[in-house]
Amino acid sequence: MSEANPDQATGPAAATGTVVEDTPAENEKKREVRPAGLGVVGWARWFWRTLTSMRTALILLFLFALASIPGSLWPQRGISDAKVAQYFTDSPRLAEWLDRFWLFDAVRAPWFAAIYLLLFLSLIGCLVPRTMVHLREVRKKPPAAPRNLTRLPHHASFEGALTIEEAAARLRAKRFRVTTGPDWVAAEKGFLRETGNLVFHIALLGLLLAVGAGSLYGYRGNVLIVEGEGFANTVAAYDRYMPGQRVNAESLEPFSFTLQDFQATYVATGERSGQPLDFSAKLKVTDAPGAPEHDYSLKVNEPLNVNGTLSYLIDHGYAPTFKVTDGKGQVAFDGPVPCLVAQPSTFASECVIKVPDAQPEQLGFLVAFLPTAVPMGKEWVSVFPGAANPLAQVYGSFAGDLGLKNGRPQSVYEIEPAILKKMKPLVMKADPLAVGKSLVLPNGMGSIEFTGLKEWIALQITHDPGRTPAFLAAILIVGGLVLTLTVRRRRVWVRIQDVTRATGPGPGEQEEAEGRSESGPSTKNRHEDGLRHVEVGGLTRTEGGDFSEEFAEIVSALNPGVKDAR
Repeated sequence: MSEANPDQATGPAAATGTVVEDTPAENEKKREVRPAGLGVVGWARWFWRTLTSMRTALILLFLFALASIPGSLWPQRGISDAKVAQYFTDSPRLAEWLDRFWLFDAVRAPWFAAIYLLLFLSLIGCLVPRTMVHLREVRKKPPAAPRNLTRLPHHASFEGALTIEEAAARLRAKRFRVTTGPDWVAAEKGFLRETGNLVFHIALLGLLLAVGAGSLYGYRGNVLIVEGEGFANTVAAYDRYMPGQRVNAESLEPFSFTLQDFQATYVATGERSGQPLDFSAKLKVTDAPGAPEHDYSLKVNEPLNVNGTLSYLIDHGYAPTFKVTDGKGQVAFDGPVPCLVAQPSTFASECVIKVPDAQPEQLGFLVAFLPTAVPMGKEWVSVFPGAANPLAQVYGSFAGDLGLKNGRPQSVYEIEPAILKKMKPLVMKADPLAVGKSLVLPNGMGSIEFTGLKEWIALQITHDPGRTPAFLAAILIVGGLVLTLTVRRRRVWVRIQDVTRATGPGPGEQEEAEGRSESGPSTKNRHEDGLRHVEVGGLTRTEGGDFSEEFAEIVSALNPGVKDAR
């Protein structure tokens, strides 16, 4: 016996070998039962629901944290341009691949912007429906009292003369939203919890927007200024300039100032000797071209504010002045040299002097500056940050090519070791120079003279249009968080019924009761005037916190005769 093939037709049509086709009605019926596709609207709805889900928000937050890691692993353009250039020099192939994936510009990368925007959309998609639901909840009246209040987590009962109107008034006095029924009062309180939660998230969104606006339309930069020198707020005047993507040279506020004097005061004696007391920079400020000049005292916590552009005092140091005469008797350098602080407690500093115009060879000097110098054995050290006995000690002078013509950027605060190896040493660790003293270089290479002392300050100049909105958003974030953590949603119901008691016959009814045949002692239901049975129930709609104490206070307010209803 052969097995039947399920793919073959059966029945009379099979016996005759003919193929029976479906009728148009049957084909239409099959098309009707076939599942329909989502369509454009369906896919859009699915995408929006997926994007605004809590799981998606958490995934985006995790991706946002991962996307921030490259900024810590690799140098970033606009922050460490020299290190980025050095990376291309040391590892050109690897740097090329990293640059293709925007890993040197992580914050400006398309994938970072995509995560950032999706997180914004997800947050907005969560906030809008929650806000609408909360607004509907605020407008709704509290629900009617349950039938059995004794089943609630908190309940109490007493007898008194309380009325519906009195109960509603006393609950309103405790800032409950109240609605009443024939024999009940419903009260609700604590909507500020959800309000605070929404305010927290909306303010967080506002903070992110403010930070984004600041990064797009703001700029910041650092500049070092020596006493007697000036600064004009132009791109070329900055030592380090970091503009936003929407900032151009015309966006900078056109102010300028001159550093007249800088004063730093320190504790002179005692255990705290050398600790700073105050810093003050005297500026001559011009707010705009052609505006009158005015004085300003710049301090650490008192920045200069010119139409929203803030100049902060962030650092200071010494800038001794030197005059370098080359081998041909010409002055090749004459001016201040900003020194970097090597020992913050005593402000012992290190200076580098590069003289590319010296003849017949370029000169380079490594100098130690000691504000208050004292001998210690064979060495000289500084014992106080103030300039009580300033000395400059040349501990290295060199002649040769400084490498300034190869096009590579160099730091003005150091001579690279590879360049020093190619230069010819002239003097190593000479005696300290007081102001007005000079050191003659060997082989007729010239001399260096310590001519005076100035000080320098470092400023950070910032313009951030999102600063005020961010400050307001931060205040709202704290306020919303406080409301979310301290306020509880709770409901209270009061049901009031007249008291009905079974009582014996009155004096005038005794004879009537005795004349009744086969009757026991007669009773009659009576309503006691003004006396009612009051039931109170309550529950909290949020976890955490103890509602017992507040519920006892509510019961006491409804019935002042109750001492403790817990």
